[in-house]
Amino acid sequence: MAVNLNALKQYQSVDLRATVETASPHKLISMLLDGALGALAKAKGAIERNSIEERTSSLNKASEIVVSLKGSLDLEQGGEVAANLDALYDYMVSGILEANRNNDADKVQEIMNLMLEIKQGWSEMPNEIQVGDE
Repeated sequence: MAVNLNALKQYQSVDLRATVETASPHKLISMLLDGALGALAKAKGAIERNSIEERTSSLNKASEIVVSLKGSLDLEQGGEVAANLDALYDYMVSGILEANRNNDADKVQEIMNLMLEIKQGWSEMPNEIQVGDE
């Protein structure tokens, strides 16, 4: 069975790499938002199960993704929206650190709610703007 799991993981890795290589910038940000939400959900579950190692690993992954999202902002051309997202991403990273330090599922949920709002706004972006990214 271990061989089959390894083959599946390798296939998923290749599939993800191919998706990333062909994705538009808009799709890449969507994938990062999904990744952050997934990591936060895993962290929340780990907190509820008192799994310290999984909590830390998941929150570290979420933090890295949020830092990547922050790094993708164009503060010069993005104006007020980019500046607000920059500040929000800083708040999220601080919140993730706090949640990890205090083993706080409610703080993780707060960050998830903020991330869901960003994801909703991102997914509702008009198609002509999304296509313009490609």
